[in-house]
Amino acid sequence: MEFFIPKAEVIFEEEIKKSRFITYLRHTEGLEQAKQFWAEIRALHPHARHHCWATVAASPHNSQQYGFSDDGEPAGTAGKPMLNYLLGSGLGEISAVVVRYYGGILLGTGGLVKAYGNGVQQALSRLETVRKVLRQNYRLQCEYDQFNSLQHLFNEWDISLVEQQFSDKIDLILGINPNQLATIQQQLTERFAGKLVLTQYLKSIE
Repeated sequence: MEFFIPKAEVIFEEEIKKSRFITYLRHTEGLEQAKQFWAEIRALHPHARHHCWATVAASPHNSQQYGFSDDGEPAGTAGKPMLNYLLGSGLGEISAVVVRYYGGILLGTGGLVKAYGNGVQQALSRLETVRKVLRQNYRLQCEYDQFNSLQHLFNEWDISLVEQQFSDKIDLILGINPNQLATIQQQLTERFAGKLVLTQYLKSIE
């Protein structure tokens, strides 16, 4: 599996009816890291009225790793619209925190939804991303005279060499994108006359 994640943090600030909104976007891996980011921004702005938050903390398809908070704003006016923009971006491992310094003028529920959503939308438009591949580990044993040819295959298919042990044969642990597994096994069968077979290794890497 692969998806895009933030490359670097983005900060976007605007003033709406005397309220100051500051949006922070950052790469966060997992809900725990997302919550740490939220706590960090709260500590950075101790006098702000609200610190609203939303996260897609793992792959964009893993709904178990979504989260959001209105942090005192009327229910549904902050965290949910922020999350909707994150989901709409298709990015994974991303969190948004919007800090609000209240300016004394009520925005109404529609105004709040627009303000919090727009902050995230504007920050996303400024965000640089990088591709992340979630690999699974597979084991492969080969002969010494096969290793050079295998390395060309690794480069061709973006296979990571996680571990290698040398004895009478070479024992390899490879990180492979599961979506490409069938094609890679077919390549191994064709290039090495069916002598090399991948077997799944229990541990996973990224």
